[in-house]
Amino acid sequence: MEILYLLIPLSLVLVAIIIWVFLWAVRSGQFDDMEGPAHQILMDDDRPVTGQPDKTENETKGKPPATPE
Repeated sequence: MEILYLLIPLSLVLVAIIIWVFLWAVRSGQFDDMEGPAHQILMDDDRPVTGQPDKTENETKGKPPATPE
């Protein structure tokens, strides 16, 4: 019975911490877009990432293709 004097305040503190963490997550935008990242995985871009912007047709017109070294 004496353990209840310890467990009840501890549980109230734990509930308060959980509520605070949940409210922090809501305010910081953690739940804004739940479906966007899942759709990004399915709509994969087939072009390889090179770190350089893609050349448009107008930029490459009249130039010989680059040869690998």
